[in-house]
Amino acid sequence: MGAGVENIGKKDVIWSNVAKIFKIGSGFFLLPFILHKMPSETVGIWNIFTAITSLVTLLDFGFRPTFARNVSYIFSGVTELKKEGVVQTKATDKIDYSLLLGTINAMKKFYRRMALCVLILLLTVGTAYFYLILGKYSGNHTDASIAWILLICISCYNLYTLYYDALLMGKGYVKQNQQITIIGQITYFSVAITLIYIGFGLTAIICSKLLSVLIRRYLSYKTFFTNDMAICLSVPSPKDDKEILAAISPNAIKVGLTNFGGFLVSKSSVLLGSAFLSLEEVACYGITIQVIEILSQCGNVIYKSYVPKLAQFRVHKDIVSLRRIYLLCIAMMVVIYLIGGTCLIVFGDWAMSIIGSDTKFLEKSVIVVLLIISYLECNHAMSSGFISADNRIPFFIPSIISGVATVFLLWLFLDIFHLSLWGMILAPGISQLAYQNWKWPSVVIKELYFNK
Repeated sequence: MGAGVENIGKKDVIWSNVAKIFKIGSGFFLLPFILHKMPSETVGIWNIFTAITSLVTLLDFGFRPTFARNVSYIFSGVTELKKEGVVQTKATDKIDYSLLLGTINAMKKFYRRMALCVLILLLTVGTAYFYLILGKYSGNHTDASIAWILLICISCYNLYTLYYDALLMGKGYVKQNQQITIIGQITYFSVAITLIYIGFGLTAIICSKLLSVLIRRYLSYKTFFTNDMAICLSVPSPKDDKEILAAISPNAIKVGLTNFGGFLVSKSSVLLGSAFLSLEEVACYGITIQVIEILSQCGNVIYKSYVPKLAQFRVHKDIVSLRRIYLLCIAMMVVIYLIGGTCLIVFGDWAMSIIGSDTKFLEKSVIVVLLIISYLECNHAMSSGFISADNRIPFFIPSIISGVATVFLLWLFLDIFHLSLWGMILAPGISQLAYQNWKWPSVVIKELYFNK
């Protein structure tokens, strides 16, 4: 049963790219239906829900990839998990199932606590925030309230069951995990469109998301917890989950805090801006940002595909290959942003009129600024990936500082200077341009082209 990790190959990479296409495609093709059937205010509420969902997912706090990596260690034959480094071992099919079971128990305990915290947070602070926003909403309050309750349920359940993803990826079931993701996206897209046209409003999107998550988790469970695995895990004494969490936590927390800083930069504009702007303005901003984020995801497809190779090139000190991949990634991003950005500016308003949307894109001058900010963000994120491939995370503290700076500038621009939409746009742009946008690309360029 230890063969999965060793068998990761081209098929896994291909399925990863297919899953990425489905993720991007489902969101992209769903947008016209949402914009056609829903008024701007409802789209604004949906954008706020999307930001809250991103925040909840962030509360994984970097544990999912860390858990997955440690599960891989176990299936590679290690019998002990360390805070730093890994216990070296020869290739073997012998797996310490008591350590694996202890790790599964540790994951369940961690995510159960996180889900409970999220439940309390959303029922109290989240609900208070939601009803504050709802006061501006002239649409169906009952539909919005039902959607909010369902959002709380799906957020807590999704967070609790995140350990399924860690188990599949750690076992080496990359292809299977991506296939499950594709099934989930197809379910989400098809059910959402059907319910939207029936007239379910916000609940259409949330119900389809809930069904998608339930199907994905069921398939994940059946894929990992086979009859053979159940027999192997029937060990009398699993290793202490407290010790396992103590070993895993330090690096996971560092990654989690880095991700939190990134969230403050990318999502706090919608959450804070909605308190100062109308829901129609939030909708226009949110839709424009979503389309630009699709460009960002497309621009990063090549980089994401080569992530496993980057680590290999770092280990082998293959600078020539690193240079080649870096230039390829940069070229891909430039082409995507030039073509996609031009299409958005030239044809965006026309596309909205064709689908009969009440929600419009922002002004062309604003879109140009957003495209520049997004490109700089995409470029520095990709450069950070090249650095982390060398098992270094120097951007940990700067990410937190940038996140805090973004929130401060948002308050300053929106509440003090009343800059409205420009305040939402400039706050994250300025905070990132101050350091991160240029620092990490310059580090990579120096390492690849100027170090002897």
